[in-house]
Amino acid sequence: MTQQGVRWTADQVLALAPDAASRKAGSKLGAAGPWSEAGSSDEGTVWGLCKGSGSKPYQTVVDIADTAGPAYKCSCPSRKFPCKHALGLLLLWAGEDGAVPAGQAPDWAEQWLAGRRKRTEEKRAADAPGSPAAADPEAARRRAERRAERITAGAGELEQRLTDLLRTGLASAEQAGYGVWEETAARMVDAQAPGLAARARELGAIPSSGPGWPVRLLEECALLHLLDQAWLRRERLPDGLAATVRSRIGLPGSADGPPLRDSWLVLAQYDTGEPKLTTRRIWLHGTASDRTSLLLSYGAAGRAPELALPVGLALEAEVSAFPGAGQLRAALGEQFAPPGPTTARPRGVTTAQAAVRYGEALRDDPWLDAVPVTLDRVVPTPDGDSWQLADADTESALPLTPTARSRPGLWRLVALSGGAPVKVFGELGHRGFTPLTAWPEAAGEPVSLC
Repeated sequence: MTQQGVRWTADQVLALAPDAASRKAGSKLGAAGPWSEAGSSDEGTVWGLCKGSGSKPYQTVVDIADTAGPAYKCSCPSRKFPCKHALGLLLLWAGEDGAVPAGQAPDWAEQWLAGRRKRTEEKRAADAPGSPAAADPEAARRRAERRAERITAGAGELEQRLTDLLRTGLASAEQAGYGVWEETAARMVDAQAPGLAARARELGAIPSSGPGWPVRLLEECALLHLLDQAWLRRERLPDGLAATVRSRIGLPGSADGPPLRDSWLVLAQYDTGEPKLTTRRIWLHGTASDRTSLLLSYGAAGRAPELALPVGLALEAEVSAFPGAGQLRAALGEQFAPPGPTTARPRGVTTAQAAVRYGEALRDDPWLDAVPVTLDRVVPTPDGDSWQLADADTESALPLTPTARSRPGLWRLVALSGGAPVKVFGELGHRGFTPLTAWPEAAGEPVSLC
């Protein structure tokens, strides 16, 4: 199928928006009124001129067939990716047939596309084994040894901090305040252990966080102590668990698993923000392999990561897994066709089976926050002041997380269900279930709940 024959839905386009404001502004530009000279090609390029506040219209072009997801270029001053003009152009393209006719890309669009292709080829050449840009293996080994020594020193310092806390009592954490743990986190950053730093910051936010905080603090201290000890004894661990520990500490890894080619259904995409970093999570489901994989990409604070895949589409591609016991993270490899429509859905389980799956996953990775799960035939149901997903055919249910209850996606899920069973994909952890995407029981497009 050519790219010109592939049509996305408006929901799939808007799922690419970096924030709610961009989604709203892009929706207003999804009509033909502000656009001129819009067009598209069979190679997966969409372009157009959008009238703005200035005398010259904004030049907007989108490469839909890019292997890392849609790529965007717009002459507007916005620092958001995609900007509202790119979203509006895609909405126009996804809407009424004929609004964006097939044609030859203008010179300004072709120049941008040629530059992207050249940079991609240069990067592939630089990353190829034996290239001049390849790292010196011996120098890399020495750097790894020096970093391991710093992490070990940091882990020992953190163990002393935990020992002091337990000796003086958990109540002292509330009196000490957040600053002590922020200082501890900074020390872990100096030790090049970002995973330990992140968990130290989380400890600082628990005291005075509501009823039961001492129990939560003790649980997190225990997990942090376990991670410290696992690092200090990593040579005695099985290879898979040792790889998981290195990943949780924050050591970089490479996707060295054998490439798996499949038709990958894009289950969900959402961003989480930190002061200096935006992390994007994209869940994929292999329709032939029945395997679930997680793609991670990053962007500087305030800027969306480049990798973006519309929810509900499928792409023929290879993915390679990262090392680690029970590791679901993977890297997107060669893409053989642009994302296109599909009727495929992931296979679901009951809520009881989902709870068992989470317990089994914790054996491989005790620091796991959540596992991806697709629930079959569940109904969103009020539970006092909370909500739960109840099995339509049994008496079991899973509570929704506080985060899920505060999102607008909950009401989209309730509206989609209308009291009838639905299929829901999401993440299940010790705080409950966070729904990310839902399908009506009968045929129908997926609904993003992020």
